[in-house]
This record gives sequence, structure tokens and C-alpha cells, in this order.
Amino acid sequence: MSIQKFLTANRLNVLVVFLPIALALRAAGANDLLVFVASALAVLPLAGLIGAATEEVARYVGPGLGGFLNATFGNAAELIIAVLALREGLTEVVKASLAGSILGNLLLVLGLSMLVGGWGRERQTFNRTHAGISAGLLLLTVAALLLPDIYAETLSGAAPLRAPSIVTVSVLVSIVMLVTYVASLFFSLKTHRSLLGVSHAETDQPRLTQRSALLLLLVATALTGVAAEVLVGSIEHAAQAIGLSDLFIGAVVVAIVGNAAEHFSAVVFARRDHMDLSVGIALGSAAQVGLLVAPIAVLVSLLVGHPMALVFDHFELGAMLFAVLGVSFLSLDGESNWFEGVLLLAIYGIIAIIFFFVPSAGVTP
Repeated sequence: MSIQKFLTANRLNVLVVFLPIALALRAAGANDLLVFVASALAVLPLAGLIGAATEEVARYVGPGLGGFLNATFGNAAELIIAVLALREGLTEVVKASLAGSILGNLLLVLGLSMLVGGWGRERQTFNRTHAGISAGLLLLTVAALLLPDIYAETLSGAAPLRAPSIVTVSVLVSIVMLVTYVASLFFSLKTHRSLLGVSHAETDQPRLTQRSALLLLLVATALTGVAAEVLVGSIEHAAQAIGLSDLFIGAVVVAIVGNAAEHFSAVVFARRDHMDLSVGIALGSAAQVGLLVAPIAVLVSLLVGHPMALVFDHFELGAMLFAVLGVSFLSLDGESNWFEGVLLLAIYGIIAIIFFFVPSAGVTP
């Protein structure tokens, strides 16, 4: 299949036209809200193209390296947005988008998947072992984000004068998170691959040549960087223009934009009764954000001169804790139905409402 046919196979890719529109609007000094909307629409298909191109490349390099590529590039768009936002000093927006991405995958994506997939079916089943491992990684994520906040609260009180700074603690915790993430890849792709199931990407025939797939991956990543740069540059003024807080913009709008294509795929798989894939996408992506994207963001923040500590808004932490506990409770039996999807969507709706009315995303003193 040629690249042209590959691109036209997904109608969502037509939204790439909004990238030159966003660049033109910014060059003309147009309203930041228009620039933000145009760049956000451009990110939607580009994030999907990165995922699709990665899957094509993965089919040529074998299951082990292919699984690593899929895991690593799964949230490439969000990582690019986070790095560019850190460069602009928007640390609170980055933390809100990280929290929002975790919540979106656990509640919005999994909830929609259970609802759409379970409608008309008595139940759907999926790999309990895989769900259990993902739940463990998510509990580690919440602990890694919650404990530094508790430490920061201790420092604000009667803390010893020689106590390490919260940034130092965040860096050390980030290293532990990255090591654990690498160990999880080795576990799922090497030592226990047969137990957790084989990815569908390993059995499908490639639709692009290896050279075309690599070219598409490089171009899509570069264009995503451009679109993300425009998005980040307009995000503050756009939020002010429509009266929304950084918390809502980062946790809801940016998080959904950066993961929309992956979200759609999970729901489609669920409707086709491939619930293993759907649950794997939702839980795996949430764990990846927590154990890969978040610690990389902490380390990158030091390089760009805007240190970001793993100290989140208290409501963000509470929302993530309830999301992880809720998903763990509903998924560990290896079965799902449409009403469980409604429950997860209801939790997400409540959280989104609170995010909308929270005035700012600063760390609670």
C-alpha cells in the first residue's frame, strides 16, 4: 500500500490541513483562541499517525523490539507537548495534562470501551493477569505522585534544615519509576509474554514498506512537534479568553487532544469484542504516562531551566487515587459489562465538573 492510500484510509487525517491554518493564524497575529483550536485539531490526526506508523515499523523488527517501540511511542504526542510546555515554564499545565491523561485513559476511554463493547452483550472478558499487572503499575504511579506531595507538606512545616529539596526527591523518585517501567517491559515482552497474550500487531501483515513506515514516523513526529509548539504558545491566552483555568485546559482539553486517536482505537476494538486489546490500551497508556512520561518530564524540566517537582494539586491526586482504585476494583475479575462503563464515565464526569470550577492549578499550600 502506498503512503497516500494509507493516509486516505483514515478520514480523520484530513484534519492535518489545520496545521498550516494554525501557522498562518499565528503569523497574522490572530486571536490566540483561534490558534489554539486550529493547532489542537491538527494534533488529533498527527498523534494517530505516530501510533499507526509505529505499529507498521513494529511489524518489521520483531515482537520484542516491536513491543518496545509501541510502548515507547504510545504517548509521543503528549511527551512532545509536555517538553515544549516545560520550555515555556508551564509546569502546572504539564502536571494537569499528565493527571488528565491518566484519568482520561482509566475513566473516559475504559468507560466508553466497556459501554460501547458491552451494549447488546451480557459480558465481555479479558486477561485478568494483564489487568492485575497494570493495576499494580497504576498503584505504584499513585504512590510515586502522592508521597512527594506528603514530603513537601512536611518540608513546609518543621522540617530539618538539611532535608533534601523536593526537586531532589522528585528526581530520585523519577529514576525509580523509569527503572520500574523498563522492568515492566522486560516482564511483558520477554519473560512472561505468553502469559500476557500476543499483540495483534505481530500477526497482521504490514501495509507499508519499512522505508515508508520509518519516513511516515519521522514526518509525523516532526509535524506533531510543530503543531504542539503552536498549541503550547497559545494555551495561556486562550484559557484566559474563554475563562478556563490551567487545570481544566491541561487535564481535560490537552489530555484528550493528545490521546484522541488512541482513545478511538480502544473503543473500536471493544465494539469488535476484542476487549483484551481495549483494556490493554487504556490501562497500559495510563501506566505509561505515570511511569515514563511523568519522570521524563521531571528530568527534562531541569535541562530547560524550569524544574518541575512531583507535587500535584491535591484534587488531582485525589482524583487519580479514586480512578485507580475504581478501575482496579472493576477490572480484576477479568469481566466487564456496559453498566460498569457507565460507572467509570460517571466518575470522570464528576471530576471534569470539579476541574471546570477549580480556579487555578497551583499546588495546595
